[in-house]
Amino acid sequence: MRHVHIAILGAGTAGLTALSQVRKHTDDFVIINHGPYGTTCARVGCMPSKALIQAADDFHRGSQLATLGIRGGEGLKVDLPAVLQRVRDYRDARVAGVLGATHSLQPAQNIAGRARLDGPGRVIVTHDDGREEVIAADRILIATGSRPVVPQAWQAFGNRILTTDDLFERPDLPRRIAVVGLGVIGLELGQALARLGLDVHGFELRESLGPLTDPVIQAEAQHRIGAEFPLHLGRAVDLREGAAGTLIVDNGESPVEVDAVLAAMGRRTNTDGLGLQTLGVPLDARGLPDFDRNTLQIGDLPVYFTGDVNGELQVLHEASDEGFIAAFNALHGTTCFRRRVPLAIAFTDPQIAVVGQTWQALQGRSFATGGFNFAQQARAMAMLRAAGQLHVYAEPGSGKLLGAEMCVPGAEHLGHLLALALQRNMTVAELLTLPFYHPVLEEGLRAALRVLARAVYGEAPLEMARL
Repeated sequence: MRHVHIAILGAGTAGLTALSQVRKHTDDFVIINHGPYGTTCARVGCMPSKALIQAADDFHRGSQLATLGIRGGEGLKVDLPAVLQRVRDYRDARVAGVLGATHSLQPAQNIAGRARLDGPGRVIVTHDDGREEVIAADRILIATGSRPVVPQAWQAFGNRILTTDDLFERPDLPRRIAVVGLGVIGLELGQALARLGLDVHGFELRESLGPLTDPVIQAEAQHRIGAEFPLHLGRAVDLREGAAGTLIVDNGESPVEVDAVLAAMGRRTNTDGLGLQTLGVPLDARGLPDFDRNTLQIGDLPVYFTGDVNGELQVLHEASDEGFIAAFNALHGTTCFRRRVPLAIAFTDPQIAVVGQTWQALQGRSFATGGFNFAQQARAMAMLRAAGQLHVYAEPGSGKLLGAEMCVPGAEHLGHLLALALQRNMTVAELLTLPFYHPVLEEGLRAALRVLARAVYGEAPLEMARL
């Protein structure tokens, strides 16, 4: 048995962020990773999916070129194998950059293998070559990540069940695909595949799409995205064999025959065989321990639960923040950090964003809503993207911003602007004193804020700051 000051379990975004902090202060550490290196985001998540979406959106733009007076767009064709190859090339370049974080480590500091806990101060490691090693650690950072959910019964259908772990590895894709699960990933990929010419059907157990909770914004998203591929909501699905190797997706209403199913029903935390039960703390129904979200410490143990594995906010920027928090506390002692304003974005068209407190979270308290429909937004009309609805929420009287939900063009930028304002505890009146250029999509946000200002103050505030 050897001893280290800090053991990091997992080399994903949270683990690598923690590693970068730890290396600034000590060489007395080990990072243990099971499976591919390179992070979920770079290998199979954010980066390859956005490359696929870009190709899909650019091809879709061809159908609108004639409206702009540009001829010949109808002659464009999709070479799907070439599209997928470009996605992999782009992905590989991103992964190469991430791999540099561990390449310079000494072999004793970087172990490819499976770790399991043996109490709050010991890790038993099974190396990929079969050797077993016991490592005592003063501090343990658990950052083992997550993986796509695939029902056990579906595994019998073999390679006809796709996930983000293998979708981008295919040299080509079948032309009829059902996307089961219409959260952010399912929506993004479903629309992209439909725009690339595939016959796509989307299925969702809930009555809603993505992260949206506001019924008006939800209706807008269903209307806009549902115009591009059929949406089947509110029912569970059953899979069975069809003719000649096809699959039948049946939600009890209208069975659909497809060549493959993309399982996009969320991600499961990688805690199998991790030994969390040896920590001596209660585990919930998912087998996860309680932890402090502002310190990431499990109880009063020298163990920190960070990134996707804790099942909280499974997005890169949150995993990166958590890697920093866990490493800082492991190095310097427990400190509570203020978490950033929640921000969720789906790169659909129109884009979807949820910022701060959702409409659903605000139920039961007093709040005002300011809205704007982008059907008549000047810049959006010039771009042939005039569609979508924005709602911003604020506290009556004070005008303090609370949150927003939207399905509009440029939501990634409007969402960030609002997140910055929320992080600074700004009011509607204060945000209206800031500059809005013309003509930009952000003018749609200003229009919504003006409606909101009248609702919270009873009159339009002065939009220029006095000297």
